[in-house]
Amino acid sequence: MNDQTQPATVRVFIALAPPDHAKEELARELRPAYETHPRMRWNRIEDWHITLAFLGELPVETVPLLRPPLADLAADHRPVRLALRGSGNFDDRVLWSGIDGDLDGLRMLAADVRAAVKNCGVAFEDRPLRPHLTLARARRGDRSSAGEIAAGLAGFAGCQWPAERLHLVGSNVGRSRGPIHYRDIESWPLGNGNPNGSRTDRQRPGEV
Repeated sequence: MNDQTQPATVRVFIALAPPDHAKEELARELRPAYETHPRMRWNRIEDWHITLAFLGELPVETVPLLRPPLADLAADHRPVRLALRGSGNFDDRVLWSGIDGDLDGLRMLAADVRAAVKNCGVAFEDRPLRPHLTLARARRGDRSSAGEIAAGLAGFAGCQWPAERLHLVGSNVGRSRGPIHYRDIESWPLGNGNPNGSRTDRQRPGEV
């Protein structure tokens, strides 16, 4: 059996990513926790992202179908101004940083991304958007570390920044015993194709 055989599927999601300076700002706040909680499964800083749509396992040949509509969608949306703020946890195990800023713009972008995916005939679990950035996961049986770290980050308020690119991302989940790693399949600049006003400048439903 050839170990270099490419998998037939890839785990895919669509996301935004904070710029380096915003990630470094949060990483400085996390340094004490890195030392006091070394057994947490910390995500790599370069992999931090804000998921807009999680598509799960897709056939490899399906992924190229997403590229043209996502490129068009990105061109039609201006950058969304966001900030990392506060912290919390899911199920006492998943530690996250909260997202602040233009959440209406973020939700509109996510809704358009999900509509574009559905129009490509790709089925996925369309969960409600809960804007966050996953930082770490506690090991099984550890029900306290995520909450302790989140409490220490509750007052964190990062600088605001524009999310300027839309990322189509693949991960190695389920194919490696090591840490989860992510790679850009492709990314597109936001707002570069509509000089007369982006989608988020237009009237929203119900506006006069």
